[in-house]
Amino acid sequence: MSRILVIEDELPMRTAVGDLLESAGHRVILAGDGESGLNRALEEHPDLILLDVMMPRIDGFTLATELRKRGLRTPILMLTAKGQTDDRIRGLDAGADDYLVKPFSGGELLARVRALLRRFARAETPGASSLLLGEVSIDFARQEAIRSGETIHMTPKEFSMLRLLAERTGQPVTREEFLDRVWELGAFPTTRTVDTHMASLRSKLEENPEHPRFLKTVHGVGYRLDLPDPHPTGNL
Repeated sequence: MSRILVIEDELPMRTAVGDLLESAGHRVILAGDGESGLNRALEEHPDLILLDVMMPRIDGFTLATELRKRGLRTPILMLTAKGQTDDRIRGLDAGADDYLVKPFSGGELLARVRALLRRFARAETPGASSLLLGEVSIDFARQEAIRSGETIHMTPKEFSMLRLLAERTGQPVTREEFLDRVWELGAFPTTRTVDTHMASLRSKLEENPEHPRFLKTVHGVGYRLDLPDPHPTGNL
């Protein structure tokens, strides 16, 4: 469960955003102005801050700058009616990580929240840099897959799917997680897209794609990478 601080002076918006985040499983901390928002951010150390720009006492630009000056690295998503390019640039320069202009849909807000939480969790967690699946050697940094000296052609999406599985070896990865991590915002694939790419991966990496040794299906959930024998994986 992520802890998200919402700093918004308009009560209806603050309540609506808080309810939406709670319904998505997050713990929400609320602040109605910049001054109290600054205090809550420093006291609570949230995982993400949703920050309005136009507020009394301390505006969002000033607050973001102050938080960064105090060493707070928490990701900041600015929520504002200001949509001009100069305002977006000012917000990003002040320390915001993303910018969402009002009015926005609840679905878009939750997608931005997931993307920011995912990005910062990924930055703090070392990922696999290499993998050995039978006779196939995969180098994620170089985006290369080699079997017996021959290069196996894999697409960037296939490398990304395999790397996500490698980061979670032995644990299931849902189709929705693949869509979030590999396709991200701006694309509108379906879970069938994940299945199609997995079938392609198996055809390239498994000796018997119909009975995969490594890329296993977790029925009703997604897929899992199994390494039945000790195989070396590197860390970045």
